[in-house]
Amino acid sequence: MPECRDRRLRLRPTRVNVNVSDFYRTPIPGGLPTQPPAIPGQKRICVLPVNAFERTAFEQRAVASGLVTEDQINEARTAVGWSDGDESDADAPLTEQQLADRLVEMGRLNVWQAKQLLEGRTKFTLGQYRIVDSIGKGGMGQVFKAEHSVMGRAVAIKVLPLNKSTPDAVTNFTNEMRALASLDHNRLVRALDAGQDGNVYYLVTEYVPGCDLRKLVRREGPLSMEAAADVIFQVAEGLDYAHSQGLIHRDVKPANVLVTPQGEAKLSDLGLAGPLEDAAENDPRYGKIVGTADYLSPDHIKSPWEPTPAWDIYSLGCTLYYAVTGKVPFPGGTTKEKTDKHLKYRPLDPRRLNKNLSDAFVDLMADMMAKNPSERTASAAVVMSLLTPWTHRRPPVPIPSPAATKPPPVPPPMAPRPIPVPPPVILDEPDEEDSSSQILQTTDPRAAARRKLVVRLLLFVGGPLVLLGVGVLLWALL
Repeated sequence: MPECRDRRLRLRPTRVNVNVSDFYRTPIPGGLPTQPPAIPGQKRICVLPVNAFERTAFEQRAVASGLVTEDQINEARTAVGWSDGDESDADAPLTEQQLADRLVEMGRLNVWQAKQLLEGRTKFTLGQYRIVDSIGKGGMGQVFKAEHSVMGRAVAIKVLPLNKSTPDAVTNFTNEMRALASLDHNRLVRALDAGQDGNVYYLVTEYVPGCDLRKLVRREGPLSMEAAADVIFQVAEGLDYAHSQGLIHRDVKPANVLVTPQGEAKLSDLGLAGPLEDAAENDPRYGKIVGTADYLSPDHIKSPWEPTPAWDIYSLGCTLYYAVTGKVPFPGGTTKEKTDKHLKYRPLDPRRLNKNLSDAFVDLMADMMAKNPSERTASAAVVMSLLTPWTHRRPPVPIPSPAATKPPPVPPPMAPRPIPVPPPVILDEPDEEDSSSQILQTTDPRAAARRKLVVRLLLFVGGPLVLLGVGVLLWALL
């Protein structure tokens, strides 16, 4: 009879009263099936099933989480016991890591789930959604892959961490929910649901298989002109729609561009999106520089209180630069050094990093990254038109509404009115101000105006008092 070692007999001899020599002859209710024949070179280890009171902490967490059942735990134990191993492994007790690895190999858990269980986590649900895997971390939270418990649909869930759940963070997170809810375009990641589970706020969006543009370039290397133009064209299409709805993204970068295996691209992470024109003053981030230093436009840095779509065009040009070179426009340095370079310098000629780039393609990037917004590519729609030589895609043709096809009504003639001429106003010369170069630094122009007023009042009132004091002092001395 081949040798049989029972770990449970060795570890807990007082709890199991079984004669090892009669192990195969004595049926065990609910126990192991008939043992397979011995294989030469394999160490046979008999593992007895255990009840819920004798399970390890890992096994208890795994069952309590609902990810695996007790039968699957027993199956994994048996698989570990009959696996190939050294003599020392046969004598060693079964560890939680071994059991977790076997559950991953059997497809009962994935690597992330096993790691979380080993670290002590037991809750893998948020509302009606079951957390399946971790996708990554964003600027305002962590993103998970999940499934709806009833519909079984795969989704992505962004969660605001508890350690970042400050009132401002919750407000920004809520703004992202509302911004996504107001947009519906196939080039923008769609919002599906939002909620709160205890103290955890979460946002549910559509799940986009594949990876982001940054990971794609790191894995595959710089893209060709055609591949990069195809991705940027789709992102520009999404930006054009967002701008038409009165929103700017403010954080366009490769990490926020999701690319599917079929080459479809979507722009994600609207956590820093903000309104345009008059509604901008109601934004809690009004007057602040927000975004990623490698992709900030010069006008965003100098005038953060004047948001325009031109900010996104510059960032999109930097994203295109990264896609075809694998480098950011100004690598290295601190945040201040990066922002100073965006203000003063031109990036390295991309043809030195990718010799396959044509002059026309480089000129297109240069126009998108012009320092002066008046010299920059005018809009995302124009970007799409300029990219057409390198992609099969074409800008969408707007369908006019029935109201737009009707001729406008002709107003009745009006008598001319005298135009009042305002009196001349003498304006002070604007003072030169150092442009802010720190992310999230407040630069409100109204605060600067108030400071100027205070300084003038001090000079107007304090000046005569100083002169009077000097005169009294001189009179006392003489």
